[in-house]
Amino acid sequence: MTMSETEMMLKGYGLTTAEMFYHMPDYAHVLNTFIWQDYDTAPDHPNLFKFIEFWQDEIEGPLHSVKFTHRKLISPGEWRHVTGEFQVH
Repeated sequence: MTMSETEMMLKGYGLTTAEMFYHMPDYAHVLNTFIWQDYDTAPDHPNLFKFIEFWQDEIEGPLHSVKFTHRKLISPGEWRHVTGEFQVH
């Protein structure tokens, strides 16, 4: 069963974006980039490292370097269920 994005964020997942620089298979001196983005947990980043392992095993272009950033979009302490709203003038 897959979780919704909101459920993932409430369980501590954040948006991880990685920019991968890799050598072109036929032109080893040429670098190209690939952007990967998924919800992941910091500091271990299991989804990112799983993708990097997949890349190394299945993709012909060897990785040169990987830059990534992680941002928690919401945390459990920031979420409130609001049932009503009062406006005071």
